[in-house]
Amino acid sequence: MDLSVIICTHNPRRQYLERVLKGLAGQTLSSDCWELLLVDNASETVLAQSVALNWHPHSRHVREERLGLANARIRGIKEAKGDLLVFVDDDNVLTPDYLTTALEIGRQWPMMGAWGGQTIPEFEISPPAWTKPHWHFLAIDQFERDCWSNQTTCGTHPCGAGMCIRKTVALRWTALVESDPRRSRLGRQGDRLLCCEDTDMAYTACDMGLGMGKFTKLRLTHLIPAERLTENYLLGVAAGVAYSCVILESFRHPLPPPPRIPLLRRIRRRMAAWRKPPDFEEKLRRIKEKMTIAALNDLQGFSAQK
Repeated sequence: MDLSVIICTHNPRRQYLERVLKGLAGQTLSSDCWELLLVDNASETVLAQSVALNWHPHSRHVREERLGLANARIRGIKEAKGDLLVFVDDDNVLTPDYLTTALEIGRQWPMMGAWGGQTIPEFEISPPAWTKPHWHFLAIDQFERDCWSNQTTCGTHPCGAGMCIRKTVALRWTALVESDPRRSRLGRQGDRLLCCEDTDMAYTACDMGLGMGKFTKLRLTHLIPAERLTENYLLGVAAGVAYSCVILESFRHPLPPPPRIPLLRRIRRRMAAWRKPPDFEEKLRRIKEKMTIAALNDLQGFSAQK
């Protein structure tokens, strides 16, 4: 088997999942060359009872009871038979040539361990103008040139939506997660909007002497529901990103101890908020600071346990 498509999902929006599967059914790559795994991550309704995959000759339902995107990814990796794995979110509609292009890149770039492409948004409602500077929190990634590197500091890591990764790299990442409790903190866990497990996967390719990259000809549509354009949701994602980025950084670089916010500074903030409620940008700054400190404190706790 050349390629395995892995969809990790938890309580998916059914109309979105149907479009995801329809996009896969329309792939130009022959179905004899790839398999489809739908990893049901502890959904309230067992998906195998209601989601048909019989249109694909090499498809399987997999149930993972341990909640968490990292757990679902690991289960998919262990079940997959392909040499190349393509992770498709339950709100990603691939262009018809996506899998063909993914295989071509893998063959043309043997030194590449993980790669991805552009994620083009399709909003359920017209997004408010104030949200646009923060669309990066919604896994929207559009660019005009291909880019790649074997350095983790160059910004060439693909996002988890549509990520292509060699199974050797994915298995190495799996072993790291299972041996390091810090890594279990990454990735969404139900309503907890943590992240960066996908970045850690891509960085693992660099750790192995391979590269990672993003290619313009790989394109997918990211379906974005209305509730993700609210202040509360974006602040929740920002909190998860701030926390997860610190944990991710700790795997490869030493980090400073958590800073202490002076009591007087905290009192002044509360008085200022009482006089005038903070705007979104101020809320964003505060939550990033709070979650960064929380992550550093947690890392100190891990160190103390060793």
